[in-house]
Amino acid sequence: MDLQLSRDLDVQYKTAFVLAHKLREAMAAEDAGAVASGEVEIDGAYFGGYVKPANWKENRRDRRLRKNQNGKRRVVIVARERNGKTLTFVVKSEDAAVPTIHERVAPGSTIHADEAPHWDQLHARFLTKRINHSEVYSDGESCTNQAESFFSRLRRAEFGTYHHVAGPYLAAYAAEMDWREDHRRVSNGEQFMMVVAAAASHPVSRQWKGYWQRGC
Repeated sequence: MDLQLSRDLDVQYKTAFVLAHKLREAMAAEDAGAVASGEVEIDGAYFGGYVKPANWKENRRDRRLRKNQNGKRRVVIVARERNGKTLTFVVKSEDAAVPTIHERVAPGSTIHADEAPHWDQLHARFLTKRINHSEVYSDGESCTNQAESFFSRLRRAEFGTYHHVAGPYLAAYAAEMDWREDHRRVSNGEQFMMVVAAAASHPVSRQWKGYWQRGC
């Protein structure tokens, strides 16, 4: 995407890279401090940390096991209101997301989650409805289908548009995709004007100002 942007704008790749991230930062600022409420679906999905398989079959290891990973994988957690906004944040593991969920989901909300044991902690604070995906995807009482659909689009963006998402920038890409998710019914022209307005009102980026001059 950044290469295409550099060609379209006739600027260097480095300029396009920073510009795209400044726009993502402005888009993400719309949800800064936002809290989900009502019927909220919670789910997590792992991204990044690709480990290239060994050439010879006898040297290959099961890359799903933690001992054979490189430690760079991160999990995107989505809290998605039904017929409402989408919030994302990045943590090292799903169980580490529970404190943030307590902060980003309003008291009195109903949470829908799968049967992963770390979500058991949510019962103490929320009405929590669970769904066992090994048996059914929706039972009429609970499902996480809207959270799953968000991840399907985030995966397609990773593979088909960005091709590679580095760990330090995963939260920025996830925030871009949750913004797109919330405004998917809006025309392209309106989306463009919304992004321009967000960028124009956003303060100077402390993360991206002088990014390449800092030796990044």
